[in-house]
Amino acid sequence: MSWKEGDLPLQTGESKQKPNHRLTGTAGHVVYMSEDRQYVVMRALEHHGEPTTIVGAISGLNEGQDFEAEGRWTKHKEYGRQFQVETYEAVLPRNHDGIIRYLSSGILPKVGVKTAERIVDHFGLDTLNILDNYSERLLEVKGISKNKLVQIRDAWSHQQENREKDVFLHGIGLSAAYATRVYKQFGQEAVAIIQVNPYRLTEVRGIGFQLADRVAKKMDIRKEDPSRLCAGVAFVLKQFCERDGHSCVPRGVVIQKAAEILDVDFDHVKLGIQAAVNEGTLFPEQDLLYLRSIYQLECEVAHFVKQRIANVSFRLDKEIPHSDNWKMLNSQQQKAVTMALNTSLGIVTGGPGVGKTTVIKEIVHAARKLDKHVRLCAPTGRAAKRMTESTGEEAKTIHRLLGWNPGTSGFRHHENAPIPCDLLIVDEVSMIDLALCCSLLKALAPTTAVIFVGDKDQLPSVGAGRILADFLATRAVPVTHLHQVYRQAADSHIITNAHKVNKGESPIQPKQSSEELTDFYWIQQDEPEQVLEMIQKLCKERIPERYKYNPLQDIQVLAPMVRGVCGTKNLNLAMQESLNPINPLQPFLKNGDRQFSAGDRVMQIMNNYDLNVYNGDLGFVYKIDTLTQKFIVEYDQGFVEYKFEELEQIRHAYAITIHKSQGSEFPVVIIPLLNSHFMMLQRKLLYTAMTRASKLLILIGGQKAIEMAVRNVSANPRFSKLKDRILDGQ
Repeated sequence: MSWKEGDLPLQTGESKQKPNHRLTGTAGHVVYMSEDRQYVVMRALEHHGEPTTIVGAISGLNEGQDFEAEGRWTKHKEYGRQFQVETYEAVLPRNHDGIIRYLSSGILPKVGVKTAERIVDHFGLDTLNILDNYSERLLEVKGISKNKLVQIRDAWSHQQENREKDVFLHGIGLSAAYATRVYKQFGQEAVAIIQVNPYRLTEVRGIGFQLADRVAKKMDIRKEDPSRLCAGVAFVLKQFCERDGHSCVPRGVVIQKAAEILDVDFDHVKLGIQAAVNEGTLFPEQDLLYLRSIYQLECEVAHFVKQRIANVSFRLDKEIPHSDNWKMLNSQQQKAVTMALNTSLGIVTGGPGVGKTTVIKEIVHAARKLDKHVRLCAPTGRAAKRMTESTGEEAKTIHRLLGWNPGTSGFRHHENAPIPCDLLIVDEVSMIDLALCCSLLKALAPTTAVIFVGDKDQLPSVGAGRILADFLATRAVPVTHLHQVYRQAADSHIITNAHKVNKGESPIQPKQSSEELTDFYWIQQDEPEQVLEMIQKLCKERIPERYKYNPLQDIQVLAPMVRGVCGTKNLNLAMQESLNPINPLQPFLKNGDRQFSAGDRVMQIMNNYDLNVYNGDLGFVYKIDTLTQKFIVEYDQGFVEYKFEELEQIRHAYAITIHKSQGSEFPVVIIPLLNSHFMMLQRKLLYTAMTRASKLLILIGGQKAIEMAVRNVSANPRFSKLKDRILDGQ
């Protein structure tokens, strides 16, 4: 029987009873740790010798460390008696064995169990006093040189300085990893800052409102406290922006959701909104609420676009030089090229197979003949790579084009140091959010033209904003719509079925003999367990055998959701077991219930500017080095070296969500679309997923689920005022 969160008792903070028992003991090995490291099941040894299980937010405890905890005894239906920890403190050990475990737990450099035993055998229970006040005497211990003494003394001094702070941070439920980030963010004033306002923890990477709220609860902060109300409404608005892509949200919607999350009445929420406005976190506009940062982004993007629309100096006074392929272009494509070379800002949009790449190549050819310096970019590494391969011209991701400067913690190219080019072509623009769009536009010189290329019918960006949709809705930005499907593209069942879905029609399974290969299959199956088994078999056996594709390099599973039998989380566990099972004799890393080993297909899930790797980058674990505590991932752009504590930045990518696949293209795509995915079944979602496949597309789902997705065009609209801001004063 393995541990699962659903099997566990209430997590820390969920019960309203006050803790009524104390427990002192020594931490043992971790049995289970949740993905966010905020729920741990750990074996422990009570100080009277009884082995027990402790559960709660105790990831700050290291094996061998003594502790004092408050909480209550519970009885789990399967795992028996457990101590539910509400608060705890790590304390210095008081006996011979405890001191040995403590000194060898990793707190001192080059001090393992044997060295710790020699130290404690020599000094006995006075060991900690020796380390505090007479560390020079460590030279009396065999094997400790002067150099080693200096290292131990410095480490112990550092431990001594931070011990009380660590005890405080661990006692309020922060793990060792979070504590390190807190120190990095706030320095030596960390404890004082948190004691004044624990919600400032949300300024620390990876710590959200909910964890800060649990900390505040441990510190007896009232639920009506102004700092809680202020942080809570900001959290709700941030959720709407990050989860649903809104730029702004109606005030009434925020009030209702915040009241529910904060468990307070509407009047208290209104006080929280006013406090957040006063401190500059929120910005009110009519009946809408913005995060101030997003309000500023929207205004800046609108300002740039208005300037471009008003600029007519980009119109050519000479004939456009054409390539030998010009006569092969249809009228829509020729119009797109002409438009692109006669405007400071333009859009070329169309679905798969309509020749967007052909247009880009013709624009680049003509611009070069006109002695213009052209640059190409796209939001993701996969999209940039595909752009390079299809045009023959170098393309970069937008982030890499802008260039990160660690010294200034900003992009190298900005309004005072623009990108050196005359024409910039940006592909896959549908997935660009407000923040990235703003950074890109601000880095363009007034003399640089920009052409956005994308498919208006694909999913919008994961982040806040609806850039392409708003630009098109203005009807003020020059745009060319490409509709005519190329004859060779029309022979692809992937492309023809994608267009059918986009028009509201169900895809059609092509007729062929059992031995004849095609590029599209629809396998009608809606039992999740059977679909999971089928995907494993397709990836491991059938596709490699019949099509000769590499299951790790060429096949990508795209799922609508993370949770469920056929969600990405479970699919990744199953596919890893099929394609790259963990070898216990080889180094592997563990993060919650996920394990990583060399060869695993992974995805970076957040921007790491210092490592030059970005959200959505796909790669493979190349090496795990337990000696240096580092691991290496190979991406398209090269090798990236991570520290072990940065493991949280990657996830398995045998299966990824359809949203995460935007901008990428894969030789083989498998899409499970089931009734259990009903919350996500939308036309844009299915259309986007289908257009990710270049050679082979396998759709697995029942008739009902597919038809539901095809019919459903009622995706929740995104709140944005970008269009209105662009048109204001036009």
